[in-house]
Amino acid sequence: MRRKAVLFLVLALALGGLAAFLALQVLRPELAEPDPMRAQAATIDVVLAARDLPTGTVVGQADIRTIPWPGDALPAGFSSSAAEVVGRGVLLTIRENEPLLASKLARPEAGGGLSISIPEGKRALTFRVDDVIGVGGFVRPGHKVDVLVTVGADGGGGQPTTRMVLQNIEVAATGSTVEPNPQGEPETVPNATFHLAPEQAERLVMAARSGTIQLALRNPLDVDTVSTPGVRLNQVLTGLAPAAPPVRRAAPAAPAAPPAPSRVEVEIYRGPQRSTSTVDTSVVGGGGGGGGGGR
Repeated sequence: MRRKAVLFLVLALALGGLAAFLALQVLRPELAEPDPMRAQAATIDVVLAARDLPTGTVVGQADIRTIPWPGDALPAGFSSSAAEVVGRGVLLTIRENEPLLASKLARPEAGGGLSISIPEGKRALTFRVDDVIGVGGFVRPGHKVDVLVTVGADGGGGQPTTRMVLQNIEVAATGSTVEPNPQGEPETVPNATFHLAPEQAERLVMAARSGTIQLALRNPLDVDTVSTPGVRLNQVLTGLAPAAPPVRRAAPAAPAAPPAPSRVEVEIYRGPQRSTSTVDTSVVGGGGGGGGGGR
């Protein structure tokens, strides 16, 4: 009985050793040192922005950096080397650490500047704004705004009127220029640039020339176009104070007709003889006239 137990123990140890050997053979490739070439194949270099790159910027060597990126999660249109992006213009603002994608860069031969960012069929139009027009400084590139114009406020005889002339237009850029003030001193003037269809550009220029421009910031998810009749000053003030009764001016009296004469003199001819007779016109009906005398 004792010999049989020892035999079973030896057999169990042999089988356990064989199982451990086979498991080691299976796991050995996984435990081996990683292959450098295989590890390198798992990532690909991707070019990122080293700082914020505004629209119109020409990408330079100092504006970018390269990092390894997982090969199975590459962004569409990525760039893998500096040679692919240096010298190209930025079409849309690129934030720091954001990949430089082909969709945000101009063609290599296009150069830089604002002109490369203008969509086909659009025109770039810039006009000056202030804190009021620019919604207290909250208007930024990419925001959608409506444009309102107020005209007739110069005392020209018409009622001041405000009307919405453009809706849901995108702010392409904001910035500032240095212009002389009325005293001839240089001052910084903020401005906003829009990408507009030609007919929209015409309306905005006419509105800016004819009255006061105001921007109304709108929710980017609100894309509906509304139709409004505009508003006049007298409509705004209606109901704020009791209206004064209209003053009616009496029509000028017609000049009084001269009183008709009560007696008229009538000449009577009988052949070569002439006579006069006086008639009393105050008598109505009746047949008698006054007497007369021949001469």
